[in-house]
Amino acid sequence: MILQNTKNKEEITIDFPNNSLVAIIVGNHSINITKLEKLLDVSINLFGNQFNISGEIKKIDLTKTIITNVYAKLSKEKLNNINFNFMDFETELRMLSGKHNSKFDLIDHNTTYEQKLDTWKKTIFPKSVGQKNYLEALNKYELVFGLGPAGTGKSYLAVAKGIDMLKKGLVEKIVLTRPAVEAGERLGFLPGDMKEKIDPYLRPIYDALYEMMPSDRVEKKIQSGEIEIAPLAFMRGRTFTNSFVIVDEAQNTTSVQMKMVLTRIGEGSRMVINGDLSQVDLPKGQISGLRESKNILNKIKDIKIISLEASDVIRHPIVAKIIKAYDNINKDLS
Repeated sequence: MILQNTKNKEEITIDFPNNSLVAIIVGNHSINITKLEKLLDVSINLFGNQFNISGEIKKIDLTKTIITNVYAKLSKEKLNNINFNFMDFETELRMLSGKHNSKFDLIDHNTTYEQKLDTWKKTIFPKSVGQKNYLEALNKYELVFGLGPAGTGKSYLAVAKGIDMLKKGLVEKIVLTRPAVEAGERLGFLPGDMKEKIDPYLRPIYDALYEMMPSDRVEKKIQSGEIEIAPLAFMRGRTFTNSFVIVDEAQNTTSVQMKMVLTRIGEGSRMVINGDLSQVDLPKGQISGLRESKNILNKIKDIKIISLEASDVIRHPIVAKIIKAYDNINKDLS
């Protein structure tokens, strides 16, 4: 790396040995580099396999770190298996930016991609600092609460962790459950048989499974009982052994339902409770079982509660802005 100091700006030069990887990172017509320049407010010029980055020193250091980390990640993959797009740069920025710091304030954390989840269709990495902390909790604790807004990857990473453990033989089955129809589970008025009644409420879980497993394998494991998907009411009276249990949309559980499902954990099992306390659909005046359990269990050292924030949203960038805007309104009203 060469550092030059010119009038009104700094400039560094970095180069990489693999021209093929450099071409993938740059993208067609340098589209990825153009977007990165705009995102980080720097100037990037490419000469062969050499990047010349100029701008404010703090921003060019960040740019250099992002490009270097992405190159290191891609170097570990086979060229014909690489699926790279600009989101990889955005992921690195999230991983390097502190939740409570300004956009370019770096924090000290591990970005070596050692954390990963292997599913049948893809390898999944955390894409923000909050997701990294959440995945660490899933790896270390038998009971984890994942709290935060939609789009932060709570359910997605939980499903991925369950599939990873099932694939490695660490559990015998995955159980996925959530309250149906505003937590009251009043399914009788809906048309169709029981499966047709509950499927719309469990569709996000199915979507995650199909993204990580071939469809025929999903169906086979559902039929064999290795994957069980059911509304929360069906959990009563059960004990889960050697299972990975995911309770989704838990903000819509009642106190009784939450206590019931928490006491289903058997030997060799793990449980993840996910929910967004800003989107409780329970009748007015009824306490959310998720909110209550968070307050009751937060001092038990064997239980980990992880809070994800708008900065951890992995959907379209505008989603994070929408969430922050609503959070600000709620703060003003409180």
